[in-house]
Amino acid sequence: ILCPVKMETLVKPVLLLLLWQSVWAFDVPLEGKADVKVERNVRQPPTIIKQSLKEHIVDPKSTMVIECEAKGNPQPIFSWRRNGKYFNVARDSQTSMRRRSGTLDISAWNNPEQYEAEYQCIASNEYGSAYSNKIRLQLYSKFTPVWPREILEPVVISAGLPLVLSCDPPPGPPKPETYWMSSSFPTMQAVRQDRRVSMGINGDLYFSNVHFNDSTTDYCCNARFPYKNVIQQKMPVVVKVLTTRAMAEAAPTWMSPKGSSSSRLVLLGEELLLECIAGGVPTPHITWIKDGDNLVVTSRMKVKNFNKMIQIPKASFEDAGEYTCTATNRIGYIEHTITVRVKAAPFWLEKPTNLVLAPEENGRLVCRSDGAPRPTIEWFINGEPIEFATPQPNRQVSGDTLIFQSVTAANTAVYQCNASNEYGYLLANAFVNVLHATPRIHGPRNELIKVIEGSRAFLDCRYFGSPVPDLRWSKYGQGNLEGNRFKTYSNGTLEIRRIRLEDQGTYLCIVSNLAGRDESQVRVEVKEPTVIVTKPQNMKVIRGTDVRFDCGVKTDATTPVTTTWMKDKKQVTLGWRLNLDESNLIITNVNRGDEGNYTCIIKSELDQKSASAYLMVMDRPNPPTGLQLSDPYERTVRLTWVPGDSNHSPITEYLVQYDDDDWLPGKWRNLSTYPGNLNSVILHLTPFTYYEFRVIAVNEIGPSRPSRPSSRFQSSGAPPDVIPKNLKGVGTWRNNMEISWEPLTYREWNGPHLKYLVWWRRRDSREEWKNATTKWLKYYIYDADTFTPYELKVQAVNDFGLGPESPVVIGYSGEDRTNKSGVYYWRDSSQLRWLRVNRGMKSKSFPDDNPEPSGVVTDLLPYSNYKMYIVVTNNRYEGPPSNYIHFSTPEGVPSVPRSFRIQQRHLDSIYVDWDVPAEPNGIITGYSLKYQTVNATRGEELRVEEFPPNVTSFSVRRFDRYTRYRFSVAARTRIGIGEWYTEESPHYTTEIYAQDQVDITTQGWFIGIMCAVALIVLILLIVCFIKRSRGGKYPVREKKDISLEPVDDKDQEGSFDYREEERGLQRGQPSMEAMMKRSDSDDSLVDYGEGGEIPFNEDGSFIGQYTGNRRDVRELDFGGGLELHSPMNTIYSLA
Repeated sequence: ILCPVKMETLVKPVLLLLLWQSVWAFDVPLEGKADVKVERNVRQPPTIIKQSLKEHIVDPKSTMVIECEAKGNPQPIFSWRRNGKYFNVARDSQTSMRRRSGTLDISAWNNPEQYEAEYQCIASNEYGSAYSNKIRLQLYSKFTPVWPREILEPVVISAGLPLVLSCDPPPGPPKPETYWMSSSFPTMQAVRQDRRVSMGINGDLYFSNVHFNDSTTDYCCNARFPYKNVIQQKMPVVVKVLTTRAMAEAAPTWMSPKGSSSSRLVLLGEELLLECIAGGVPTPHITWIKDGDNLVVTSRMKVKNFNKMIQIPKASFEDAGEYTCTATNRIGYIEHTITVRVKAAPFWLEKPTNLVLAPEENGRLVCRSDGAPRPTIEWFINGEPIEFATPQPNRQVSGDTLIFQSVTAANTAVYQCNASNEYGYLLANAFVNVLHATPRIHGPRNELIKVIEGSRAFLDCRYFGSPVPDLRWSKYGQGNLEGNRFKTYSNGTLEIRRIRLEDQGTYLCIVSNLAGRDESQVRVEVKEPTVIVTKPQNMKVIRGTDVRFDCGVKTDATTPVTTTWMKDKKQVTLGWRLNLDESNLIITNVNRGDEGNYTCIIKSELDQKSASAYLMVMDRPNPPTGLQLSDPYERTVRLTWVPGDSNHSPITEYLVQYDDDDWLPGKWRNLSTYPGNLNSVILHLTPFTYYEFRVIAVNEIGPSRPSRPSSRFQSSGAPPDVIPKNLKGVGTWRNNMEISWEPLTYREWNGPHLKYLVWWRRRDSREEWKNATTKWLKYYIYDADTFTPYELKVQAVNDFGLGPESPVVIGYSGEDRTNKSGVYYWRDSSQLRWLRVNRGMKSKSFPDDNPEPSGVVTDLLPYSNYKMYIVVTNNRYEGPPSNYIHFSTPEGVPSVPRSFRIQQRHLDSIYVDWDVPAEPNGIITGYSLKYQTVNATRGEELRVEEFPPNVTSFSVRRFDRYTRYRFSVAARTRIGIGEWYTEESPHYTTEIYAQDQVDITTQGWFIGIMCAVALIVLILLIVCFIKRSRGGKYPVREKKDISLEPVDDKDQEGSFDYREEERGLQRGQPSMEAMMKRSDSDDSLVDYGEGGEIPFNEDGSFIGQYTGNRRDVRELDFGGGLELHSPMNTIYSLA
């Protein structure tokens, strides 16, 4: 008897052994298994191994296939029945049967409906016939089912009433999926379902009460046919809702199901759907009870559709009962009871199995099933009812059991068991095979099995024989292995539980019966298990960092292992970023694509261990998408966006940027930031401006890439918001006033055609405000009194209205000559004849608030000779200068000595020298020198040396070559000692360094270089002089009436001619002198009331210093081609 068991598999199905009257009977190994070989001389009745479903739906556009596969020895032959009658496949031109198979291929291009029928396959050989189930063939429609093209009249209904929109989808098979869409131009979207609006089980759309908003759309029922993957749409129906002042409240009424009770019949294992939908105002609330108690929702049950439906995917007998649904609102309530009955088609309790018996053995076939109602059992032999078969005295039917006693070869056949009730049937084939065979062990012999310590080991010994052979296992041929950790299965397999190292060895399998004996041995080796000692850990990292997943392994020394890393169930491809360090995985510069679940798999020939960890990569968020603008106003608009993925780091804020530049697009500027939990914000804008917006998401890692820009948007116009700045009124002549202001930027216009409305009136007068509108930045008032105060204000205006008025400022008309005093002074010389001085002129102004004005000039240098003159001035004019005043300052203390140097000319001494102060401030009477060691560790006191004025050097002897000194030197006059200059000596430690400190001016090479430089300079000067004497190229002025240098209108006595300036002003043509005055000296004496050195014109003019209005030379209009020659031209002309 052949018993197939696959050795490599640890867990095998165990062959059922039926013990009856002390005789064993078991299955013949069937052909078709990869690990079994059936002897050619072992006969076998047919067995159906593959067949189509009882309800078989096919597409007629392609080949229709009805499967039927069987095996046996000899090879079965196949035939078919259609609707209970023999079907001649050979005579049907559109039907064929596959070779060595019973599968039908039907290519029905013409009239495929004729093949819709009930088919049954029969597989036969000389030992019996096996029957398939009855297969009901159904066809998909050739064409996709469609609704009739009917015109649906609009549904007119009053608000508050219930409404049902029927769907009635085309029939299947199979039944289509239905859903409702509402179309509102230009989009179509799914109908939003809630407690008020929902779709029923039959596909209809129920409104518990209609609202006015329900009339704004068309409603379309759609059916999806899965097998064709197409969607059909019913003609839309228009709903018009008639509104009333108020919806009348109404008590609940049932819309589905109708009435107060109904019943449902469901088969065991099928889906059970219970539904209650009610109408009323307000919308009723649905509750459920079962058999008088509150409904307990279990894991097998779902309450859906806003409590309107109960779904049980697989019904069981315990789901039977009375379900009561209650619809309640504040007006009242109603109830509906649904009685659920659960029936069952037949199902197996014990299915008959094939029997292989030796002659004179006993056996039985059991066909035990159940159902509701209980099924009836019928037996067949080779497809023929057992009542009509040839009677056999050793065969007996006892209810659901077929009993055989002392079998013979005549009992060999295929027996069918049919269990049926009104809801279905079951059909099973089982053969009885009576034969006589010598014991034989099949499969590999002398096999080596390697197992892991502590696991279960299965030693296979596949055998076959009739009668059933005896089986015995032993180790090294001694004893019998049974009990404790050893278990022998009926198919010959020996199981060793929790195998140990001492279980290693050779095991012997022996099978024997009356006809003979056979044996085989198996050698077992026990190995240490593979253990992952260091498992990878979950990680949360920032993009760009490096990651290491550890996977430390301990294995058997004689068992090689391989390491494989998987990412999300796919093998990791190693490269320059992903590589292995032994069994550890290293990922450098991780990115978002590296995120996932990583599994380390350690595999040997015997076992496999794995450990997993999740890598979470934090990154900057993805940019927002779907920017939409809505609710536009003149100064605001709502911006909405769809947030991007936060990439595992919560979004903390959003940055909204805008681009409002028409000429240079792409210049994005920040508008505002918003919290990260918002995705719709109100933006505050400037009126009459084109905008584009984009959004940047920010998390702890950083900002995202900018989103795609929104659509271009223009805000509406508005009156100006901004007041023109820097309003002032200044007289440019004695009888006028120039009113000026700064312009508004284009972004501040708020609308087209910007102009300025200027207002003015005399201060402290009762006259009305006068105004004028201009598009320029200046406005002139003429015929004004001299130096008269005016109240001024200005406002911007555009096509949308007037902007705010500026605060009132005071401006003055043109000034005439007035009396304000100012002083010009300069240091003419020092009382020390040898000292050269800077003759830069300074000025100081004094307020004119006393009958006899006076003032003090400060910051004068001691022991110097000064010159001074006084002028009177106003904002526009400067009076004639006074006579020169000469005065001298007394002697003071000197400034610090210059060029203080510390040198080491010998190893044991330090040499210091200095120069006279830059400002002696008197007659130098001598110098004071203080010195002391720096660290003062020797306790040395501060030493002071006094020197006459002609001594400017000193030498001090050092204690050792590491001693450092701090020197301070100051000069003296008879007034006192001046400012001290302090410096420390550097480190002098070597003689070479001391030699390097020799004065460079005493070196011969330095003197030679200086002489060479002097000679070269002298030669260049001689060449220049010769070229000038021969006549070179000189800068020629194109305008003879304009000099190259500013004209000094003062004579030696300091007089000034004002007539020339007046003539220039009358002509409106500023002179070169005026230009230079305005460009070089624009500071007022009033501004320098505390004194100070200022840039000064050659004529000493204060004109224009009080206006505070600086004008650049480039703003002047010279009326003609004025060429200003650079002094560099003279230098270039020498070349």
